[in-house]
Amino acid sequence: MTQPYLIALDLDGTLLNDEKKIPRKTKELLFQLIDHGHHVCISTGRPFRSSNMYYEELELNTPIVNFNGAFVHHPHDAGFGIHHSPLELDVAKRIISACETFKVKNIMVEVLDDVYLKKPDEVIVNTFIMNENPLQIGDLHKTLQDDPTAILVHPEDHHIPELRAMLQKEHAEVVDQRVWAAPWNIIEVIRSGISKATGLKKIAEYYNVPQDRIVAFGDEDNDFEMIEYAGHGVAMGNAIDELKARANYVTLTNEEEGIAHYLKNILKLV
Repeated sequence: MTQPYLIALDLDGTLLNDEKKIPRKTKELLFQLIDHGHHVCISTGRPFRSSNMYYEELELNTPIVNFNGAFVHHPHDAGFGIHHSPLELDVAKRIISACETFKVKNIMVEVLDDVYLKKPDEVIVNTFIMNENPLQIGDLHKTLQDDPTAILVHPEDHHIPELRAMLQKEHAEVVDQRVWAAPWNIIEVIRSGISKATGLKKIAEYYNVPQDRIVAFGDEDNDFEMIEYAGHGVAMGNAIDELKARANYVTLTNEEEGIAHYLKNILKLV
């Protein structure tokens, strides 16, 4: 058989269609690849709590990359280790103070699956916390006691460029930032030097898979490093132009099951 490949799947806009579901043909193909000995993993900006349902749906038994590489673990094998790369608490609080000067709509801080909100926000709770109650709501300078995995900032739309420029100018050495696509326009802040690529590299080393047998799929700017790292960096047809320019190949859209289309060709499946 073909030597095993490592196949890394972003979720939103990539594996998932616009209804946030895994399309049938793609799921069937992934099951077939797993049966043939290939390694399929999820690599997402989501926390584990909001990606675990897809992990279970695909019946995976591989490590998973969450928080864009800030948390990597194997749900079924403690031997893989738990790789958590949080922000330092004092750095996080400086970032929070800086964002507060812009009178942002809200700030959410995550310490793995514990959630802290600056103020009540039904939309954030229902959308990002999977309808669970946040651990604490209130002054983040008082409630936050541990190094956070990620900070999500919801600014006024007209403040986004200025806020991002400030973070880049004053904090670039210690943090990286991404902007989530519309309609949210949320700025995500994580520890500098962490990306989906750093997480995927840990998984590749775990399975001893070389870069030329790594296939990664993505659609947004948080996929840049992963797409460049993989021997087969594949941008979805609905991906942003900057990612398409970095990719080795552009497949069909997430609505057209672009993952299945590419994998059938590269792995010669019928």
